Amino acid sequence: MSPPQTVAGRYRIEGRLGAGGMSTVFRATDSVLERSVAVKLLAEHLAEDEAFVARFRREALSAARLQHPNVVQVFDSGQDPDSGRHYIVMEYVDGPSCADLLRESKRLELDETVHIVRDACHGLDYAHRAGVVHRDVKPGNLLIAEEMNVTKLADFGIAKAAEQTRITQVGSVLGTAAYLSPEQAHGEESGPPSDIYSLGVCTYQFLTGRLPHEYSSLTELALKQVQEPVQPITDIRPEVPPELDEAIRLCLERDPGSRYRTA
Repeated sequence: MSPPQTVAGRYRIEGRLGAGGMSTVFRATDSVLERSVAVKLLAEHLAEDEAFVARFRREALSAARLQHPNVVQVFDSGQDPDSGRHYIVMEYVDGPSCADLLRESKRLELDETVHIVRDACHGLDYAHRAGVVHRDVKPGNLLIAEEMNVTKLADFGIAKAAEQTRITQVGSVLGTAAYLSPEQAHGEESGPPSDIYSLGVCTYQFLTGRLPHEYSSLTELALKQVQEPVQPITDIRPEVPPELDEAIRLCLERDPGSRYRTA
């Protein structure tokens, strides 16, 4: 079904930015404030899941409390009266995601990686202190605002909304499995250390062009996370300083208590 042309009588849809299993994101113009925004429309089949919709709203509210230069700002949320679609209106970030950067070049430059990850750490630390865990840190949720050369974390808390709903019960894995912490992969409650692990996976991939654990199934990934040490980055890319290599691999420790205490 095609998206509505206008959401909430205010946001004019102008083009699709991206889509996932739970939602589609569109670029839109806020006709009241005359600015570009990003509008996330919840997938129609999820609107019937009342538990999911309730969580989706709660998480939108908690994300809207976060106001930080390294976090995508949430402006508005609700249900469009005409189409019945649930929506979240967010700051529009003019620039690529880190997933786009990885598609263009298999790995990133050292200075670029440090800049991106430092910004992400600031955003995560702020959110964690506010009691909000991201739960879905991956390259696609790290957005680069090109004009300011600032990295912003998108989609806070959306993964939390999907826990314990029909979507997860039918066995689909939220987020990209490679970026899940071992505790998330085992279905345990995820806290700030899970976000630190996921950001560690991203950083490892930015520098090496590969994941810490290559896998062909979720079972194989879970086993490797438990049994296999992570190959040092310096083996793959010798110019990476050993201190940075050790810092990233500390984020990738299997035991949450062995990782950094804060982002």
